[in-house]
Amino acid sequence: MSAGTVTTPMVEIKSVTKSFGPVEVLRGIDLTVRTGEVTVVLGPSGSGKSTLLRTINHLEKVDGGQVSVDGSLVGYRRSGDKLYELREREILKQRTGIGFVFQNFHLFPHLTVLENITEAPVSALKRSKAEAAETARRLLTRVGLAEKAGAYPRQLSGGQQQRVAIARALALEPKLLLFDEPTSALDPELVGEVLDVIKDLAHQGTTMIVVTHEIGFAREVADTVVFMDEGRIVEQGPPSQVLDAPRHERTKSFLSKVI
Repeated sequence: MSAGTVTTPMVEIKSVTKSFGPVEVLRGIDLTVRTGEVTVVLGPSGSGKSTLLRTINHLEKVDGGQVSVDGSLVGYRRSGDKLYELREREILKQRTGIGFVFQNFHLFPHLTVLENITEAPVSALKRSKAEAAETARRLLTRVGLAEKAGAYPRQLSGGQQQRVAIARALALEPKLLLFDEPTSALDPELVGEVLDVIKDLAHQGTTMIVVTHEIGFAREVADTVVFMDEGRIVEQGPPSQVLDAPRHERTKSFLSKVI
């Protein structure tokens, strides 16, 4: 959770814009996330939430503005007044420090649970297979799936697959975790098991940005709640303000339909 003594932001987004053809998806986004904080992003479909998340690890290139993680520009280097895009190898190296958990799991179907988790540490971090496997088993225990190491994704429930995806992201020891609607593809009875894992990460001080529609989760875990609409941040602040006493009519209207 919040680490008030830390002054350097983990994430700093300045004046970020992004368009797809004629459609302006992000319209001048400014957002700061400090180390150890949990930021929850809410908003209607099409408001730009997922696109914003994808700019943070350069899965989407920004059209304007800039994104920094832990003091380093993401996807670019600065030379004088100009920005130059990094080589793909350098971008991939940056991404190892930014874990991303997708709504549809993205597990490799032909690999076991253990292999799904060890593949990236071995290839990206050059860990030995034995070391990566030891870490993977520890992480599986952490997410409550120690007995599923030899299973294949098709043999798991959606909630179990998502917990494996979280363990896989953690295996790279990221400084930041991004979650893009991690429970939206799950049956309602499986949502809680995934949220419990994310809550546990929050309580251990993991810096996270979570795009979700789970209002109760936001109220319980978030340091900051951000409400987006039409590519802009309409309102942001602590849950007690944004969720319980929103100032903007658009926020009030959205919350009246989802709470």
